Amino acid sequence: MTWRPALSRAAALRHCDVRHADLLIVPERIVVLNEEAAAIVRLCDGARTVEEIVAEFPDGAGEDVTEFLERVRDEGWIR
Repeated sequence: MTWRPALSRAAALRHCDVRHADLLIVPERIVVLNEEAAAIVRLCDGARTVEEIVAEFPDGAGEDVTEFLERVRDEGWIR
């Protein structure tokens, strides 16, 4: 089965106009995302595979995107 990353039920992605940044809101924590991280998380809709998400970024970014997805999955922010 191919992993199709999606935000966990306990996580929400919100934009903060004050900080001019996207925030990942998870239990007992708010994570300020940089542009690249926010772009990756926005694509985690449960419909796209990791390969489809990686394809949205420039060549050579695949390993970084995959590592980021694995890290946030380990944190429990995506499933």
